Amino acid sequence: MAPWPVFVLAGALIGSLTGLFGVGGSSIATPILSLLGVPPIVAIATPLPSTIPSAGAAVIPYVREKEARPRAAAFTILGGMPAAILGAYLSRWVGGETLLILSGIALVAVGQRVLRPIDPETRGRGTARRLNRVALVAVSAGIGFLTGLLANGGGFLLVPAYLLLFGLRMREAAGTSLLVVIVLSTPTLLVHWSLGHVDWPVAAAFALGAVPAAFATARFAHAVEGPQIRRAFGWFLSVSGVAFIAYRLLVG
Repeated sequence: MAPWPVFVLAGALIGSLTGLFGVGGSSIATPILSLLGVPPIVAIATPLPSTIPSAGAAVIPYVREKEARPRAAAFTILGGMPAAILGAYLSRWVGGETLLILSGIALVAVGQRVLRPIDPETRGRGTARRLNRVALVAVSAGIGFLTGLLANGGGFLLVPAYLLLFGLRMREAAGTSLLVVIVLSTPTLLVHWSLGHVDWPVAAAFALGAVPAAFATARFAHAVEGPQIRRAFGWFLSVSGVAFIAYRLLVG
């Protein structure tokens, strides 16, 4: 595997994305760790210990600016928590290579939809849908299941769901997602830890770079217009997903 300073730098990159986009980082950290020589199932679970403190650091500026929705986060957690635990346990019966390919496919699909404009009518329907707590809990359960299965904080699915289905604007979606990521990552981490999927030295090096970077970029995100961040997020997901799928098919 790569030397530990490389993992610190990789963690700083992932932490920067956490602060900018409100994603937990695991969806992108997994392919990076795989490229650095970490075995597939370990690459999926090892980013989780840094995801929790990174999201905690990144959410502070969003909370200060009142760009996080605690009530929406609470109902998301209600649906997502038990499903995340179930998904994490089922991951032992799904091969690491399969999970990595699924991660890449999900990134491309979500990224392409986020790139398209969100009109006021769609946002209005989303706001009404968000107030339907049953719908919010049900969607959150599906996201939670994938969160556990892919050992992900859930942000790469939560942010688009808040944007496209529940009427939040980009920074609101990012801030609310970070609140949820902190909670959903915890049981997922505990399950994968119990299954022996976490490389703790790599996780520690990752966190050393990720936590300060997450806080710094979260503050920077408030100086950028929301639509610009949303488009950057869509391109980031799409390009990352394509690159990762190509790597797994050609090299893995």
